[in-house]
Amino acid sequence: ERAAHAYRGQPEEAQMSQFDNVSVVQRANLYFDGKCISHTVQFPDGTKKTLGVIFPSSLTFNTGTPEIMEINAGRCRNRLKGEAEWRTYSAGQRFSVAGNSSFDIETLETLDYVCHFG
Repeated sequence: ERAAHAYRGQPEEAQMSQFDNVSVVQRANLYFDGKCISHTVQFPDGTKKTLGVIFPSSLTFNTGTPEIMEINAGRCRNRLKGEAEWRTYSAGQRFSVAGNSSFDIETLETLDYVCHFG
């Protein structure tokens, strides 16, 4: 129910500040001509997350699996596929996106984030 609640755009509080016993992929993921840069973190149970930054810009991301975007610093607005309303998020908040979907994001301040997959 939390994910469904967040999907409707209600801010959810971010929870974790450190990941232990993980592997980090050395090569950066570069998207949108360097406006979004992240590194993949792999966990012993096979799950993965990305840690990254999005510089001020307006972008559209497509999702394959469900995602939770956790905001560590900065501020953004997002609009989920099929919705007209933009919602604003800042440090300490998160939002969820359905799998096989998309979302528009406008970064108002450089965004430091963690993306949780699955």
